[in-house]
Amino acid sequence: MSDKKMLREAFGEALVEFGDIYPNLVVLDADISSSLKTGAFAEKFPDRHINYGVAEQNMMMGAAGLATTGLIPLACTYATFASMRACEQIRSMICYPSLNVKVIATHGGIEVGWDGPTHQATEDIAMMRSIPNMTVVVPADATAVRPLLKQAIEKKGPVYFRMGRNPVPIIYDKEQVFTLGKAVQLNENGRVLLIAAGMMLNTALECARRLEKESISCGVLDMHTVKPLDAQALVQAAEPAELVVTLEDHNIIGGLGGAVAECLSEHLPRPQIRIGVRDTFAESGKPQELIGKYQMNADYVVNDIKEYFRKQKSIY
Repeated sequence: MSDKKMLREAFGEALVEFGDIYPNLVVLDADISSSLKTGAFAEKFPDRHINYGVAEQNMMMGAAGLATTGLIPLACTYATFASMRACEQIRSMICYPSLNVKVIATHGGIEVGWDGPTHQATEDIAMMRSIPNMTVVVPADATAVRPLLKQAIEKKGPVYFRMGRNPVPIIYDKEQVFTLGKAVQLNENGRVLLIAAGMMLNTALECARRLEKESISCGVLDMHTVKPLDAQALVQAAEPAELVVTLEDHNIIGGLGGAVAECLSEHLPRPQIRIGVRDTFAESGKPQELIGKYQMNADYVVNDIKEYFRKQKSIY
């Protein structure tokens, strides 16, 4: 896991390949082709790339129109603008008629860092998963991008595909099998169940390694599809656990933590700690410093889990 790669770089590479596989694939940009890494696709397939400029609402409307002709439009922009500036268009013009549009979002979460709260999308997953007909996908590393993107393209209906800004450790081997809607279990079940999406999966694995050294066994689930949530895998992995911990680079309200809490409250109630941005706007700064400031790094997570067990021991 020492190698790192940007997910959006893996996305750009996959696009060129998929352009040959899917002749009806078209790519739409909001004047950030360099950030979304769509330039190579545009060079190879210039007639299938449209730059809408800084006009995300228009881009979503254009994507909706293109989808009605049988094309598969990928509407690409930053997560904060896709989810907020163009939310009405996504909801009413794409999801309501369940059109075959894929919203590709990068720069999700506070790991965007220096760009500040206007560009740090910490509400986007909550917003997108609350819209009917929308599938929400949050790959954890560059290896996961290609297979999950391929399945998103092949799936009929709207998809929100969320990536971060910066290079993250490569966790998976190329042989790893991914299925939309099915979580990947990386550790066997234990006293603690760590559930993560996106870049926070690496933090979950680090926490599991540290806690194992202190005889606290941890299961780890990669919930790369936040909607529909893999309830079966979640309940099965949570059944032997004394504590469930969710980790996400997103507000703890309405995102992965909220989805897990909703599911377990109905099917298998368990104590839960939600790791993420705690109902606040973050500052501008270096990504890792922000992750520490908002108590989302492995040090804080491990301490929270150990503190939970200390309190349980003192009570019982």
